[in-house]
Amino acid sequence: QVQLVESGGGLVQPGGSLRLSCVASEIIFGIYTMSWYRQAPGKQRELVATVNTGHTTNYADSVKGRFTISIGNAMVYLQMSSLKPEDTAVYYCNANGGMRDYWGKGTLVTVSS
Repeated sequence: QVQLVESGGGLVQPGGSLRLSCVASEIIFGIYTMSWYRQAPGKQRELVATVNTGHTTNYADSVKGRFTISIGNAMVYLQMSSLKPEDTAVYYCNANGGMRDYWGKGTLVTVSS
């Protein structure tokens, strides 16, 4: 079972940047589709960014051009720039390998002045 631990969240002003990290307990590169999701207060969890085993990336329209997902052997990152108050949410790392689906516990990002 893959264990995922997110870090890097915090309080940032609008227009600022943060980099989220997710460390996996085993090698994930080329094995799992890795994604970042987020859940804002009172809202459903939504997909933010994905990188598949072929290293193809996809982004939610709301973050295109501002967020970048990248992956290492046992790490996945989310570089977030030009942050907006509506980006405030708990961000979750996900590893999906067909029948196998793993989640981290999340890291809180708050965008506020």
